[in-house]
Amino acid sequence: MTPRPSSSTTLDAEEVRRFERLASDWWDTKGPFKPLHRINPVRLTYIRDQLCKRFGRDKTQAASLKGLRILDIGCGGGLVCEPLARLGADITGIDPAEESIKGARIHAEGGGIAIRYEAVTAENMAARGEAFDAVMLLEVVEHVPDVPAFIRGVAPLVGPGGVLILSTLNRTLKAYALAIVGAELILRWIPAGTHQWERFVTPQELSAALRSAGLTPSDTTGMVYNPLTDIWRLSSDTDVNYFTTAMRA
Repeated sequence: MTPRPSSSTTLDAEEVRRFERLASDWWDTKGPFKPLHRINPVRLTYIRDQLCKRFGRDKTQAASLKGLRILDIGCGGGLVCEPLARLGADITGIDPAEESIKGARIHAEGGGIAIRYEAVTAENMAARGEAFDAVMLLEVVEHVPDVPAFIRGVAPLVGPGGVLILSTLNRTLKAYALAIVGAELILRWIPAGTHQWERFVTPQELSAALRSAGLTPSDTTGMVYNPLTDIWRLSSDTDVNYFTTAMRA
C-alpha cells in the first residue's frame, strides 16, 4: 500500500482531494481530462524539442530522450510520463493524489512500460537529495497557493545543467474569458471550479520566481487553439496558455 504523502506548505489540500475524486478518469479521452488529451501532442512536441536542444539530441530519433532522467511533478494518471518513457527517458512520476498514482501504475503495467511512480510531494522528494536532468511542471503552478515558494521547493530537483519545463495559464482577462467562462462554464470541457483565475501566473511573475530560485529562464512559448480547425498549436501568443523553460548552470 502506498504511504500517504507528507503534508506540504505549498499545496492546496482541496485541490489534491478534487483530483483524487477524478483519478479513475485520467485515461478516458472523452472524460473530464479530455482537454489534456487534446493538448498532449503539443506539450510533448515542446518538451522533446527543448530537451533535445539542451542535451544535443536528434529530435527525429525514436529514442531521442534515451538515458535522460526526467521527473514529472503532478503527473496525475501518467499522460506525459508514458510517451516520454517511449522516447527512451528514465521517467519518474510523482503526485500527492494516491489514487491517481495507483491508476497510473496500473495503466503503465498494462502497456508494459517501465515508469517509477510515487505518491509523494515534490518537497519530500527534494528532501531526499534527488536530482534529475529535467523536471516537468505541467498545468500545476496554477493550482498552488504560493508559486514562488513552490518553485523554490522544486528547484533543487533540477540537477547541474538540468532543465525545468512548465506549462500554465496567464492571468489575463482573455484567459478568464476562454479558460474559465468558455472552457468551464459554457463548453463544459472541464469541470466548473477546476481553475481559480487569481492563481493564474503571468510570464513575468513566473520568470521572477524562477530566477529567485536560482534558475535562468530561456524560453517562453504560447499554445493556442483554433476553433475552426479544432487544433492546438505552439504560438508566440502567450495570452492564455504558455510554456516556460528554465536552466540550471
